[in-house]
Amino acid sequence: MTKFVKSNEAVVMGALYAGCDLYFGYPITPASEIAHGAAKWFPMLGRTFVQAECETASVNMMFGAAGAGKLCMTATSGPGFSLMQEGISYLAGAELPAVIVDVNRAGPGLGNVYPEQSDYTPAVKGGGHGNYQTFTLAPASAQEMCDFTIKAFQMAAKWRTPAVVFADGLQGQMMETVTLPDAELSRPDFSDWAAQGEPKTRQNLIKSIFLDAAAQEVFNDHLQRKYEDMAADAMAETYLAADADLVIVAFGIASRIARTTAETLRRKGMKAGVFRPITLNPFPRERLAAAAKGRKIMTIELDAGQFADDVRLNLAKSGLGAEAANVMMIHRMGGQVVTVDDAVKAAKMILGK
Repeated sequence: MTKFVKSNEAVVMGALYAGCDLYFGYPITPASEIAHGAAKWFPMLGRTFVQAECETASVNMMFGAAGAGKLCMTATSGPGFSLMQEGISYLAGAELPAVIVDVNRAGPGLGNVYPEQSDYTPAVKGGGHGNYQTFTLAPASAQEMCDFTIKAFQMAAKWRTPAVVFADGLQGQMMETVTLPDAELSRPDFSDWAAQGEPKTRQNLIKSIFLDAAAQEVFNDHLQRKYEDMAADAMAETYLAADADLVIVAFGIASRIARTTAETLRRKGMKAGVFRPITLNPFPRERLAAAAKGRKIMTIELDAGQFADDVRLNLAKSGLGAEAANVMMIHRMGGQVVTVDDAVKAAKMILGK
């Protein structure tokens, strides 16, 4: 089935096909249509929608639902995502699967409802307390808003960790054609660890507290090994990068600008390509290194350079110190979006054209 829908609505469709049982949420622009769609469609399909009194309540309701072995989600934007950080840390600490969709708006503070990617650090690095991480996916289209919501549920269940779908206000509000899956996915069986009140699950204990420091360290070591193993599910794509002199690195909506920039540069006789990380965590480091080795690098981003810093870090960890030192960036903030003309101009300067 193919539908012409707003990307925020595509998130709800993806969640339903993923088998999501419960949506807990508090509407906030530019993510409000996710809550609106869930309020309409979840009850129609026998699922549960709960209008929470705030974002803090939403994320803690997810803790209870996930602990009972239910697939659950919420959606928000920057101010609400900030309020959820403690709860996300508790979800990670109890190793509970849950999905959070963050449709970025400009900040800090109230900011405005226009697009940014400035929630990068809390979404990718774990913005709450403790040594935790989330599985973070960055869609670039309405189709991917649907598909990556489904993927987020799969990865949350596989790794028993919160998963973040990291979008922005431009993506959330645009409308595109979306092809829906043929059938709903089967729900995973969480009875081996969930607390469901049945005889076989009564011995299961959901917790994140370890009163013994040595036991806490053992648990933290376990988490770090899990996060290292998550690298097996890192995803990325390249475009026109095989013979490129300049590789433009971008994610989300900025990757679409990067593709048009590369095409424009090619028409002008300059070899440019694109590297797009699909998972921001785990970061596809090895694929970035393969695409970037011996090339000039430019990032396009809607933040203050948090993504460029991560690109430099991953290149340096890959042994590409020279490439890392020479990463250039073009960016906008405050809800402004980098134009193709500005990106082409910056690329030409880097290439000395």
